Amino acid sequence: MEIDSIKRLIESGIPGSQVAVSGDGTHFQARVVCDVFAGKTMVQQHQLVYEALGDKVGTEIHALSIETYTTEEWAGRKQPRVP
Repeated sequence: MEIDSIKRLIESGIPGSQVAVSGDGTHFQARVVCDVFAGKTMVQQHQLVYEALGDKVGTEIHALSIETYTTEEWAGRKQPRVP
């Protein structure tokens, strides 16, 4: 599966989300930032991402690492220092 396809599926399944995806064609990492995650547990947040991807997980996507943040959480993350 193509990275852009995964990104579009998540963005359409979670409107208003900011999505970054990387991977090698079967194993992917997704970072999703959206305020819909506010007040939800990590499990609930990840379930929203899996719902957006539908049956692609387990068929075209063999492994998926997910990071989810609200916009406030993402803005508050410490940025790494540049040497």
